[in-house]
Amino acid sequence: MSTDFQHDSSPVTVELPAVPARFASKVVVITGASPYGIGGAIAVRLAREGAALWLMSRGDPGELMEKIEPFKHKVVWSGCDVTDQRAVDQSRDACLDEFGQIDVLVNNAGIETASSFEDLSDEEWDELVDVNLTGVMRTTRAMLPALKERGGVVVNVSSCTAMGGTPGLVAYSATKAGLNGMTQSLALEMADQGVRVVGVAPALVRTPMAARHVQRLTAEAWEKLQDCHPLGIGVTQDVAAAVAFLASNEARWISGITLPLGWMPSYPLPFWASEPR
Repeated sequence: MSTDFQHDSSPVTVELPAVPARFASKVVVITGASPYGIGGAIAVRLAREGAALWLMSRGDPGELMEKIEPFKHKVVWSGCDVTDQRAVDQSRDACLDEFGQIDVLVNNAGIETASSFEDLSDEEWDELVDVNLTGVMRTTRAMLPALKERGGVVVNVSSCTAMGGTPGLVAYSATKAGLNGMTQSLALEMADQGVRVVGVAPALVRTPMAARHVQRLTAEAWEKLQDCHPLGIGVTQDVAAAVAFLASNEARWISGITLPLGWMPSYPLPFWASEPR
C-alpha cells in the first residue's frame, strides 16, 4: 500500500535551538549509529552538546561522520557487531586507549522482523534475541567497569511494542520487553555503585526501518496506526532529545525507568499490520 509515510532523510541536518554543553568532557559510546536512524540523531545531538563520541556499528556510518564534524568534537567509528563478544571487548579497549574514559553508553543497535507467530522461524527468533537483548548484555557488561569509574549512565533504546501486544512483532516485542526488565534490574544492582540505567520506548519514528514496514500496511492498518499517535508521528530528533536529558546530570535522580515517547498509556498501542508478511 502507498502511504504518505516516508523516513526522514535529513534528521541529522535539521537546525536545533541552542543547547547547553551538558556533555563537555564526556565520552559517549553509541551502538548502531547510522546516518538516518535514531542512533545517528543521538550522535549529532550529543556532539552538539559537547560529547566526544565512539560509534559502534556493523556498517560504515558514512555521511554521519561528516554531519558531526562541524561540532569540532572528536568522533571515532569502530566497526563492531554486538553479537560478537570479542569484537565488543576489542572496541571497548580501543575506546579506552583513545579517550581514557567512558561516561555514557547508549545501547541503540537493534533489528526488527515482521512475521506472524506461526511463520516465525527459530533462526529469526535467535537473531533478534542475539542482537536486541544479548547484544545489549554483551556491550553493557564490557563497558560497565569503565562506567563505574566515572559514575556513568546506560541508556537502552527500547520500543513501545514492549509495553503491550503488537501483532506480527512477537519476537521483537519480546526482546524489547526483556530489555525493559534488564533496565530495571540492572539499575537496582548498580545504584550503590553510582551507575544509572535508564531507557526510552519510542512509538513510530520516521526511520528507514519503520518506513519499510509501514509500506506493507493496508489503508485500514495505516489509519489505525496514526490514530495511536495523538502527538503525531515522531522524528529521530525527538528520541535524541529524550536520550540527551536522561544521560545528562539533570536526570541524576532518575534510574530504572523506561520512558515512553510519542504515545500515552491511555491510548492503544500501535497496530502495525493485519498481514505481517
